[in-house]
Amino acid sequence: MLTELDSLKTEALSALDTLTDEAALEAFRIDYLGKKGKLTGLSAGMRDVPVEQKKDVGAKLNEVRDAITNGLATRKEALQAAKDAEAVAGIDLTLPGRPGAGTGTLHPLTQIRDLAVRTLRRMGFTLADGPEVETEWHCFDALNTPADHPARNESDTFYMPDGKLLRTHTSSVQIRTLETVKALPVRIIAPGAAYRRDEIDATHLSVFNQIEALFVDKDVSLADLKGTLEFFFREVFGPGTAVRFRPHFFPFTEPSFEIDVKLEAKGKEARWIEIAGCGMVDPAVFAAVSKSRGDDLFHPDQVTGFAFGMGLDRLAMILHGISDIRHLIENDVRFLQQF
Repeated sequence: MLTELDSLKTEALSALDTLTDEAALEAFRIDYLGKKGKLTGLSAGMRDVPVEQKKDVGAKLNEVRDAITNGLATRKEALQAAKDAEAVAGIDLTLPGRPGAGTGTLHPLTQIRDLAVRTLRRMGFTLADGPEVETEWHCFDALNTPADHPARNESDTFYMPDGKLLRTHTSSVQIRTLETVKALPVRIIAPGAAYRRDEIDATHLSVFNQIEALFVDKDVSLADLKGTLEFFFREVFGPGTAVRFRPHFFPFTEPSFEIDVKLEAKGKEARWIEIAGCGMVDPAVFAAVSKSRGDDLFHPDQVTGFAFGMGLDRLAMILHGISDIRHLIENDVRFLQQF
């Protein structure tokens, strides 16, 4: 038995040197180590070995099995190394490497939206959302916008066959929030898309991005509005940014203001740039919401609030010095790589 095992070991190791591919290696493994292999057959003869020889024969079996297994692994590694060397043969290792794909970055609109959301959330505002296909009531009627207002003309707004429309501002989210909240205060921000039938040019698109905010409580004042916006714009444009409020008119706020910030473009004198609209929520809005809710949580004699809104596209253009709003939707990699 010992002689047979030595002969099998010599035979197997010699055979390994002749193998040239993976298929041959697998056939060898099955021939020697498989369930019906040569070594397995000799192992079955252990039952006929005298008791005094079993220890020596068992040790020899383990020795032969280890030798064949290790030889098989070594030959497999050698064949793989030869295969790898053949694959890279002829490659000039002195050639410079090719740069891979550049690391991606966030779109400038995403960057300014995230900055705006982070800043307002630090002041206690929470995110709110609503549908982009809206009813006239949520988009206009509840916001004190009469039927003869220009925004309600089909030439200004995208209407659906069923009378619904694509929201012209995210103020509709404010109304939906006021309809459903259970208690005061209400402090929300509503970023999202808005739609208008604008002629597309360097400063207008038919779909754009807004962020609006609403704060309602028992004693919200114009001072709260002014302080919130001054802090916000100084966080966005820098601590030295000058902010001014100009009287204006919006149907859903009273008093209402346009907001300008004083910014300096590279190589030019600083100038005032109109950037947002704001105001104290008109009591008529609270009256409409109270009627819809059927309770007095937002009775116009008991609560006050402020609201403001701005275009994120415009913020991005001002912040990065972008001269044409269309660059933000064309997805030209040469443009986007700057950010």
